[in-house]
Amino acid sequence: MKRYSNPILCLAILSAAFVARPLYAGGPRPVKAKASAIQVKMIRSDEIKLPAEFQISLYENLVRQLEKQGGFERVYRDGDRRAKDAPDLVILHSTVRGFKEGSERTRRVTTVAGATSITIHCEFKNPDGKVLLEKDVNGKVWFFGGNLRATYDFAKKTARVAHDSFSSSEHKS
Repeated sequence: MKRYSNPILCLAILSAAFVARPLYAGGPRPVKAKASAIQVKMIRSDEIKLPAEFQISLYENLVRQLEKQGGFERVYRDGDRRAKDAPDLVILHSTVRGFKEGSERTRRVTTVAGATSITIHCEFKNPDGKVLLEKDVNGKVWFFGGNLRATYDFAKKTARVAHDSFSSSEHKS
């Protein structure tokens, strides 16, 4: 009896099994922590020298993106006294851990060199200081756009983390 085995067919079946596995894991989705409001503390840059325009752009983009897609009923800025009365408040503390300012000119010429990247350690805490979630988030601009575009990329990714991790009510997803 002759056995026929096609290595490409075997590889396709095996890869389909691994790709489909998460779809049929059967486990419940992770439960989001309840949070109706978030307060965004100023982004600290103690060890890394960060230009002022990056510092401001990071904070403003982060607040805007959390308002836009974070899933919170209220977004408070650092120092806003109304935050202390907010139910289910989460406080976001962020610290710059890495920064490489690229060259817009080099990106325009080569499109592969001159990337700007920023790494920020984000801690989502409750008002008592207990850490609810910690994550390093990277903001990058690789090909086109100004260096400050990396701050927008960071803000979008951080808002996505907040949206995926916290819920303003138990019925929203």
